[in-house]
Amino acid sequence: MKLLKLVPDNTNIRFLRWRLPFYVVSVILIAASWAAVFANGLNMGVDFVGGQMIRATFTQDAEAPVPELRADIAKLGYGDPVIQRFGQPNEVSIRMRLPEAASDTAAKDLADQMTRSITAEMQKSHPGVRIDGVDSVSGKVSGELFQTGMLALGAAMLAISIYIWIRFEWQFGVGALFALVHDVSLTLGLFAVTQMEFDLNIVAAILAIIGYSLNDTIVVYDRIRENLKKFRKMPVDEILDLSVNETLSRTVMTSLLTLIVLVALMFVGPASTFGFATAIAFGIFVGTYSSIYMAAPILIWLRVTTNSFVPVEDPMDKQEKLIRGEG
Repeated sequence: MKLLKLVPDNTNIRFLRWRLPFYVVSVILIAASWAAVFANGLNMGVDFVGGQMIRATFTQDAEAPVPELRADIAKLGYGDPVIQRFGQPNEVSIRMRLPEAASDTAAKDLADQMTRSITAEMQKSHPGVRIDGVDSVSGKVSGELFQTGMLALGAAMLAISIYIWIRFEWQFGVGALFALVHDVSLTLGLFAVTQMEFDLNIVAAILAIIGYSLNDTIVVYDRIRENLKKFRKMPVDEILDLSVNETLSRTVMTSLLTLIVLVALMFVGPASTFGFATAIAFGIFVGTYSSIYMAAPILIWLRVTTNSFVPVEDPMDKQEKLIRGEG
């Protein structure tokens, strides 16, 4: 029985041959991504701008009719609702963005009017629905939540870089941090350009991207460290190419299988998971790219050599060995 191999054995692709052009393109994409974030902003979801949450139970249905409910509420003109099941299959939470108003009093009146319209439409279209509660989240609290989420992303990236610094060398920590900045920046740029809703689910997706990219980078770095010890006379760029090629089969297999599931979730799954699945799918693609073309080539410019992992012998120990005739 012949096994299917997506990547042939003994591949010898010279990835680092094009390291400079790819780095230039990547730096341009990072700058363009942040320019898009500052120019267009992110389309913040209810989690980050405040809003109303209505909890309801469909007592006459075994399962809440989410697609019909989403269409009924959307036609009221308050924007697209975020509807999620929770608890039992017939229980849902409906989150709506707060209406814009000149004052807090006017905003409260508009929010109350929106809630009455939505509950009336639900009771008209779905007799027997029970409204379990209505909660409001202020824009100030939501803004603090966004800041906390961004701080969590930054802290995660910094902690990961310190871990890699301790496990390998400081150059590897810098390379991993740059790769993570690349992945997160391009993902934020995607949401700034497309104006897909940016909520807590997307923050969770970015944290997942950081973890995935880190795992891929560490696999490559571990092989680089082994080969730096093994091939002391080989040029560093050739060692890096060899290491990437040796881990290529694992990288392609893992990324491809994960992308198949995510693409299916994007096009077949519910609308509420589209942004989450899109963010992770895009992040896996750029994370795989960055582990090859960002994390590895930067080691050359940071002057990693074949002696980087050779223990430095203490001069006193060396002198003692000479005295004993062991040197």
